[in-house]
Amino acid sequence: MTEGRDRGRGPGARGQGAGAKQIALAEAKVLAQGMRTAGKRVVVANGAFDMLHVGHVRYLAAARAAGDVLFVAVNSDASVRASKGPRRPVVPEAERTELLSHLDCVDWILLFDEPTVAEVLRALKPHVHAKGTDYTVASVPERAVVAEWGGETVICGDPKEHATTDLVAEILKRFR
Repeated sequence: MTEGRDRGRGPGARGQGAGAKQIALAEAKVLAQGMRTAGKRVVVANGAFDMLHVGHVRYLAAARAAGDVLFVAVNSDASVRASKGPRRPVVPEAERTELLSHLDCVDWILLFDEPTVAEVLRALKPHVHAKGTDYTVASVPERAVVAEWGGETVICGDPKEHATTDLVAEILKRFR
């Protein structure tokens, strides 16, 4: 839990969106620098988090356990469409960030439009960039970026047994 922020009001109320947890990149940069200066271990996790499921939650909980503060960079709707096709995301970015804001392991949320999270990583300079188990450290596209300042790339979460694509396929199968 990040000191100085009241979690009792804000993101928990219905219809308030991501509340105080969603911030712009410029604010995230200042916060991350302050955390590093205070000796806190900064972690960044990223993804689309389309149709939030238990695999996402386990990944984020494990990412948070790797440090003192967790920033979650969420692909914007445009970014998801560019990488996953015109029918995605299923859940719009405002709702995806709202869902994430209710997770205690998530301290801060920011949206990004770029094809990779490299710009966010360069701005925040986290100690740890956490990726899910659908990657290996060697296959993370941004691992060289994180190494620029001596950061570490880690793989965390449960085995890749959950995926939005699989959920959509199962829903279509069951309700045809």
